[in-house]
Amino acid sequence: MTDPIRLDTPADHGGDLARAIALYGGAREDWLDLSTGINPIPYPVPPIPEALWHALPDADLVAAAEAAARFCWSVPDGMEVVFAGGASAIIAALPALMAPGPVDIAAPTYNEHARAFAHGGWEVRSVRAPAEDAEAYVVVSPNNPDGRIWRDLPDPTRLAVIDESFADVRDGRRTLFGPRRVVLKSFGKFWGLAGLRLGAAIAEPDIAARLRARLGPWAASGPALHVAAQALGDQDWIQRTRGRIAQDADRLDGLLLPHVQRKVGGAGLFATYRLEEAAEMHHRLAERRIWTRVFPYDPTWIRFGLPGEAPGWDRLGNALA
Repeated sequence: MTDPIRLDTPADHGGDLARAIALYGGAREDWLDLSTGINPIPYPVPPIPEALWHALPDADLVAAAEAAARFCWSVPDGMEVVFAGGASAIIAALPALMAPGPVDIAAPTYNEHARAFAHGGWEVRSVRAPAEDAEAYVVVSPNNPDGRIWRDLPDPTRLAVIDESFADVRDGRRTLFGPRRVVLKSFGKFWGLAGLRLGAAIAEPDIAARLRARLGPWAASGPALHVAAQALGDQDWIQRTRGRIAQDADRLDGLLLPHVQRKVGGAGLFATYRLEEAAEMHHRLAERRIWTRVFPYDPTWIRFGLPGEAPGWDRLGNALA
């Protein structure tokens, strides 16, 4: 069991360049931000019809994005796709769909899940794996930050949240659809368009209906849905990007493993390493305007995202040397 979650303190996240600048100086353009798992070479945004900026998203726009999502993620018949303004909006809404109770959260993991359930009055239980008789549970697969992949999970009596925000990096994974399960997808990670603010939940019709009611009308913008319909159907880009990320993940290991004790795990777009002097490495790289991620619950872990284009790789390699 972890300590009680403090809801009055900011959540710990990567991507906090404002904090990096406050501590170490420089301007945003001076920094190489490796603190997130966002694809640094994003999907090329197609032209967006001007009319979409002036109108509420209509049913045809939603249907086109949903059809592309069903194809891309092999959504089975009998399950529905619900879009929202980022996976985080769905995470915040899910605990309110039913009366609070105990919820097992497989930890360590992305901290917004525990905060959302605690804020909703649930009894959050930090566990290594959800109990076979768990009423409700949350797993992230691949897990952030250790890359753990979940394959066999118990059937919940009330609700299971399967956060697959990083799963699109892996080709041919078996998505964990099932009764009373809500599978989350993020558009900000693999597609690299975090600023678009788009996420999706895949669930049975009754849960999907309750989630839509909670999110309210027009939960996702028209421009975001337009981009999603294009990107989710672009299999050429998807396959090329998966291949490039796999190569870059190996390259990142090649750079880091000589400087750390071991690799904890990763999910293609990021890798976490163990080093007794993790805080010192984080500090020395920050002095060179390279921002990494360290964790309050394990001072020996440090996480790196991918540098992206050639100048980023050269800069990281030179700093490590």
